[in-house]
Amino acid sequence: MSQPLLASSRPSSEDLDDRAGVEEDALLAGQTARAPARRRHGWKFWREVGLFMWALLATIAVIVIAVVTQQGAPRQPGSGGGGNSGDSPTSKRNLIFMVSDGMGPTSPSLTRSFKQFRDGTGPGDTLVLDRQLIGSSRTRSTSSLITDSAAGATAFSCGLKSYNGAIAVLPDHSPCGTILEAAKMAGYTTGLVVTTRITDATPACFAAHANSRHLEDAIAEQEVGSHPLGRVVDLILGGGRCHFLPNTTDGSCRGDDTDVVALARANGFGYVDDRDGFDGLRLGAAVDLPLLGLFAETDIPYEVDRRFENGTYPSLDEMARTALGALSRATEKSEKGFFLMIEGSRIDHAGHGNDPVAQVHEVLAYDRAVASVLDFLDDADVDGVFVSTSDHETGGLATARQLHKDYPEYVWYPSVLANASHSAEHLAGRLADHVAEAGGADDSALKHFIVDSLLRDGLGVEDASAEEVQRLVDRPDDSAYIFADIVSRRAEVGWTTHGHSAVDVNIYGSKAAAPLAGNHENTDIGDFMAEYLDLDLKAVTRELHDKGASFGGLAADGQRQNWLGPLPDSTGPLDSFDSYHGDF
Repeated sequence: MSQPLLASSRPSSEDLDDRAGVEEDALLAGQTARAPARRRHGWKFWREVGLFMWALLATIAVIVIAVVTQQGAPRQPGSGGGGNSGDSPTSKRNLIFMVSDGMGPTSPSLTRSFKQFRDGTGPGDTLVLDRQLIGSSRTRSTSSLITDSAAGATAFSCGLKSYNGAIAVLPDHSPCGTILEAAKMAGYTTGLVVTTRITDATPACFAAHANSRHLEDAIAEQEVGSHPLGRVVDLILGGGRCHFLPNTTDGSCRGDDTDVVALARANGFGYVDDRDGFDGLRLGAAVDLPLLGLFAETDIPYEVDRRFENGTYPSLDEMARTALGALSRATEKSEKGFFLMIEGSRIDHAGHGNDPVAQVHEVLAYDRAVASVLDFLDDADVDGVFVSTSDHETGGLATARQLHKDYPEYVWYPSVLANASHSAEHLAGRLADHVAEAGGADDSALKHFIVDSLLRDGLGVEDASAEEVQRLVDRPDDSAYIFADIVSRRAEVGWTTHGHSAVDVNIYGSKAAAPLAGNHENTDIGDFMAEYLDLDLKAVTRELHDKGASFGGLAADGQRQNWLGPLPDSTGPLDSFDSYHGDF
C-alpha cells in the first residue's frame, strides 16, 4: 500500500528498537546513553535518507506539474479569470456587477421549486445562481435597519453607507465618487442595463448624484452628460423614456420642457427607442458608443407579461448580451476593459406587489442573464469577474403560509403559480380598462369578465369565492394586491410586508470574487470592485466637490442652485436610527 508523501521522514519502529537496545546496554554497564563520537551509519540510516530525498523530490514535482496544468487548463464555468482583489491589475480586466433588486434568499428557493415543477425535473435541477453562491450581505443604511434601493446602491457604488433615498450622496449631502465614474476616468468603458426606469435608484447611484431619489428629471440629465464630470456612461439600456421627453410631448412625465434626448444627442449619444431599433443593434455588433436605448415609457413589463409582447420589448438577457457584445467590441483594442452594471429591477416590484407569479418569472429572467454573463466570461480572452447581489429583500417572502387557526400543514404548491399566465399588475390594468370602457355597466357583466377573463384565463384560478370577486368589483384600485393575494393564498406562499425587510441577502460570484466569500457589509462589495479595477474613488469625490461648486444653473435671485437638488423632507435623522412611536 502506498504511503503519504514525506511519511518516511518519521523514525521507523525498527530504528526505535535499535536505539532502545543501545540505551539499555549502556545503563547496565553504568554508562550514559550517548552515541560514539564517530558512529558509522548502517544501511537502515541511508535507506531513510534515500526515502526522504525521494519524497521531497516527488513533492516538488507534483507542485510544479499542478502549477503548469492550472495555467494551461481552460477556465471552469464562472471562473471569470482575474486575480485577487488586493492586486493592482497587471492586465486588462472587465467587471460585470449584477443587482437582483429586492431578491432575498427565499426568492431563489421559490423559483427553483417552481422551475422543477414546471419542467418535471428533480431536486438536482438548480438555478445557475445556485452554483455561484459564495456569501451574504448585511444591508442596513445610516437611517434605518431596513434600507431602500438608493442607500443600498450607494453602498455598492461609493463603498459608503448613506441614508434611505440618497443617490450617491452622504448624510451630510455631499457627493461621493462612484465605481462607474472612477472607472470612466481611469479609461474603462462603462454601461448600465436595467428593466425599470434608467433614472430609478439603482442605476442612478452609479451615474448621478441627488439628495433625493425622486429627482428623476435631474438624474436623467446627469446620466447623459449634464454632470460635473461630463459624460461618464457609454451605454444605457432600459426603460424610463418619459423622463427624457419634454412635457410638451406625448409620453412625457417630466415637470419641465427640457428635451433630454436632444441633450444626449448633443453629447454624442446615438438613440434607439423601440424593438426595431434594438434588433438593429445586432446584439452589440452594430453599436456605436455612446448609445442611449429607452424601450419603455416607464418600466419594461414583468417577464411573465413581456413574453407575450416580445415584438415590443427586449428581455433582460437580450439587453445584457447586447451590452456585453458592444462593450467587448468597443474595448477590443484598448488597454482597459469595461465596467457594466446589470439590474434585474422588477424582482423588487413583484415583492412590493406580493405577486409570486411575477416573482418567479423575474428571477428566472435574471438567472438567464447570469448564465449569459458567465458564458461571456468563460469565452473571453480578457480577465474578468462577475459579482451579483441584492440591495435588500422585498415583501418578507416565505415559502409557507398559515391560512387558518389550525396547525398548518408543511406544504406549498408551485402548481398554482404554473397555472397563471399573467401578473397581478397586468390583470389589474385589464380590469381598469374594462371598467373605463363599460362606463358603469351592471355588476353582473363585470363579475363575469372578472371570473372568466381575469381569474380563470389570467390566474388559472377556477374556485374564486363570491367574496373575492366582490372585493375586485368594489375595490378596482386595489385589484393588483387582491389578484396577488388570491394566487398567494392558494399556493400557500406568505408575505409579511409590501415594503422591504432587513434580512441578509445572498452574494454570488465567479472565481475572482473569492474575497467576498462569507458574510459582509454591503459596502465591502463596493470596496472589492474598486480594488479589483484599481480605482481611486476618493480622487473622484474630490473632483466632484471641486467642479460641483460651480456647476448648476442660477436661481431667480442670482444665487447658484444646488446641483444635487433640494434637501429631502425627513421626519427623522439621516445618520442614526429612529425609535418606536407606539404604532402597533
